[in-house]
Amino acid sequence: MDARASWSRVLVGVGAVAMVLGTVDPMEGSLLILPGSGLVALGLFLGRHERRVVAYALWVFILIAVGVAALVALSVVGGIGGTSGRSMWWGILVLPYPIGWVMALAGAIYVAIRSLRARRRTARS
Repeated sequence: MDARASWSRVLVGVGAVAMVLGTVDPMEGSLLILPGSGLVALGLFLGRHERRVVAYALWVFILIAVGVAALVALSVVGGIGGTSGRSMWWGILVLPYPIGWVMALAGAIYVAIRSLRARRRTARS
């Protein structure tokens, strides 16, 4: 295994662990989930995975980044609902964050299944 493939696996693994740990508290965990998704995207890029898998990981990162930026911005201005003076509808701006996280979970399951199938094929040969 070359160094590039080793780094790819390390980055994807560390990023995945960061994303899982961040789900314990989604608000403060966003500071783990965002860089974790970036590490996964970088790891997939370095590992020379299929172009569509890398593009999917990049979209996941962008969605999470946009949602986390909205989350932070809304927190800075005092939140939404209640006595803040802002409608709960402002929460729609945060939706890319959970959508990106769910997409990351689906992508991880897809990549894991493909990896297991590829290992089975090589073991049978």
